[in-house]
Amino acid sequence: MAGPAERPTGTRYDVVIVGGAIMGASTAWFLSDDEDFDGSVLVVERDMSYSTSSTMHTTSCMRQQFSTELNVRISQFAADFVKNLRSYMGGDERVPDITIRNFGYMYLADDEAFADILRENHRIQVAAGAGTRLMTPDEIKAAYPFYNVDDIVLGSINTVDEGYWDATAVFDWWRRSARERGVEYIENEVVGMTLNPAGTRVDSVTLKSGEVIACGHVVNASGPRAARTAAMAGIEIPVEPRKRFSWIFRAERPLDRDLPLTIDPSGVHVRENGGGTYQCGGHADIDPAVDYDDYTMDFSLWENHVWPILAARIPQFEAIRVQSEWAGHYAMNTFDHNAIMGPHTRVENFLFLNGFSGHGLQQSPAMGRGTAEWIVHGGYRTLDLTPFNYARIPNNRPIKEKAII
Repeated sequence: MAGPAERPTGTRYDVVIVGGAIMGASTAWFLSDDEDFDGSVLVVERDMSYSTSSTMHTTSCMRQQFSTELNVRISQFAADFVKNLRSYMGGDERVPDITIRNFGYMYLADDEAFADILRENHRIQVAAGAGTRLMTPDEIKAAYPFYNVDDIVLGSINTVDEGYWDATAVFDWWRRSARERGVEYIENEVVGMTLNPAGTRVDSVTLKSGEVIACGHVVNASGPRAARTAAMAGIEIPVEPRKRFSWIFRAERPLDRDLPLTIDPSGVHVRENGGGTYQCGGHADIDPAVDYDDYTMDFSLWENHVWPILAARIPQFEAIRVQSEWAGHYAMNTFDHNAIMGPHTRVENFLFLNGFSGHGLQQSPAMGRGTAEWIVHGGYRTLDLTPFNYARIPNNRPIKEKAII
């Protein structure tokens, strides 16, 4: 079988997307789905195995438990898109039916300050139509008797459109469908950009293989490498790779019901994986930016930090066996932990799709759709994503997202 194409077929494209993982794939597909768009799209992905991409290293879950209404509504669209994937793709019988395994997210607060945050978040979520419920320790224990809640003040859970979804299937179909509609994917790397004399537009991008490609718009969808891509256009953005660790383990005595994606007050999180296995994630207390290619595991973190916390919160997890483990990267927006979107304030055809800080996978349908709308129509037509536009950064107007995992 032939490998992916490495060189573009053309010398100019209306849209060049830098990065072909979940955000780039979503944008490319929504462009191809817009009846008002008849332009050319080139997606440049440095590694089409996606083996080290954030897309392949996630928990593949979605939630509506955010602290801002806009993030709640973004996830609500994601749930609708996933559950109606075939319909969104024109009724194509090849597209699988996908559901959400609604075991929910369980946030646990161990002090009143955190409990107050959950209460305020709950107010915002319910006002936006989410099914979030607050639970006392006794209520948590009655519904999920495996938890140790001796130190817990309050819990928050939503089992409506919160839980696991097959993100890989959506990702695969975005790419397949877009290609069938004429979107071009190449395995290459953008290594430079040339701006016009006024510095207000990117005229072309230079590929690692030497080609210089003229472009109408450039979309930065390069995940944790976003700052490097932006720097090619003379732009600084506050996005950096932060290492996150994951483990799949088998329990000697599996729980007797689904385990919500549980966010312990320590920050360690764990969820149902099926068949007596569970997926857990966490990071070290010291959390610096790391090199783009640093995926080295910290094997001591499991023994000294993560496992003791798991066993304390869920005593049945005292006897478990790790089956696999890996390190991945968050594309952390250090400004306010929210997406950076829209055009640059000076380089007008350079669009951001960056800094999702760990919740990008579930936001990809809305963000790809919004970016495509901006390119084709000059603004957002469905969900107004203007608050996430880049301009808030130089204007120092952060949108603080409190519900970061």
